[in-house]
Amino acid sequence: MRRTKEEAEQTRLKIIAAALDLFSRNGYSNTTLAMIAQAAGFSRGPIYWHFKNKDELYEAVLGYSQTPLEQLVQDCLAREAEPLAAIEHFVRQWFALLLTNKWHRQSFEILLNKTELTADMASTLKRERQLTRQMVQFLSREIAAAQAAGHIPPGPPAEPLALMVYATLMGLTHTWLFSPKLFSLKEQAGFFSERVMALLRCP
Repeated sequence: MRRTKEEAEQTRLKIIAAALDLFSRNGYSNTTLAMIAQAAGFSRGPIYWHFKNKDELYEAVLGYSQTPLEQLVQDCLAREAEPLAAIEHFVRQWFALLLTNKWHRQSFEILLNKTELTADMASTLKRERQLTRQMVQFLSREIAAAQAAGHIPPGPPAEPLALMVYATLMGLTHTWLFSPKLFSLKEQAGFFSERVMALLRCP
């Protein structure tokens, strides 16, 4: 029984891997379950065993862009680090995930560049908006704490600063995924991280 469960999980992962490749290459609308099954080396039967339909498979695929960021926020909270250190860890790990986690990167690309957002994706969009709020709230809390400790100059409220950090990270991510030859994220990630932190320290 244990082996059967392991084999079922391997099948599920092969389906997700094929869907990630095809969604990122062709887009959501131009990818069919038949194409995914062929790429995974199965009939459509195993897909329907694991996923009710293409929308459910799509939600599983997008989970690979969402779950690592949800876990990153929880990791930052659990570290109980000094506020600026927590923010810097978040920023650097944001870029590290894009560079080292292929499925995270592909999933992010599908969400930002390869999907027509429709009402059928309501649950995925709801989770994405909740994650956005969670990240902005985390950044806002840490920025406010850093301001109270005198590590960030007082002035702008914490929430607009948090939105600036989040929007900067998303903008760089979107730009790189859309045009990866425009710049080397691997070479520039350290620079971008330092610039974000420098913006917070500006009076």
